[in-house]
Amino acid sequence: MIEIDVPGYKRLKIEHLVMDYNGTLAVDGEPLPGVTAALTLLAKDLELHVLTADTFGVVRQRLAGVPCRLTVLPKENQDCGKLVYVRSLGADRTATIGNGRNDRMMLREAVLGIAVILGEGAARESLDAADIVCTDILAALDLFRNPLRMTATLRS
Repeated sequence: MIEIDVPGYKRLKIEHLVMDYNGTLAVDGEPLPGVTAALTLLAKDLELHVLTADTFGVVRQRLAGVPCRLTVLPKENQDCGKLVYVRSLGADRTATIGNGRNDRMMLREAVLGIAVILGEGAARESLDAADIVCTDILAALDLFRNPLRMTATLRS
């Protein structure tokens, strides 16, 4: 668990990190350089969850050996599926990272939502729903290893 007291914002007690795969951790089905190593380090402090439609059909192979719970969602109503998943973990102790329109509901619901803008861009609705926006997935993941960065961004 990671605990962060953000003055003028809220106290965060994060147990779970839920992430989208394509567009967030990967581009065209391939994890971005450094992502699997960063996830392996984070797994020491957080329970990691990856949600995806597995558009390219390779996610199980690409994340083999990464300590995370992988869930392949049906292609329809992914936004609702992601929201239900976050609620099942306890949104008040779950952070999320995503980029697509189908991530907007989980970003808004979670105690902390982080939108990333990578190669395929990010949906405006997801940017609006997020607490923090990063232009690099490794920077987003590093926020959890260096929580004072979150404090600097979110405090009043």
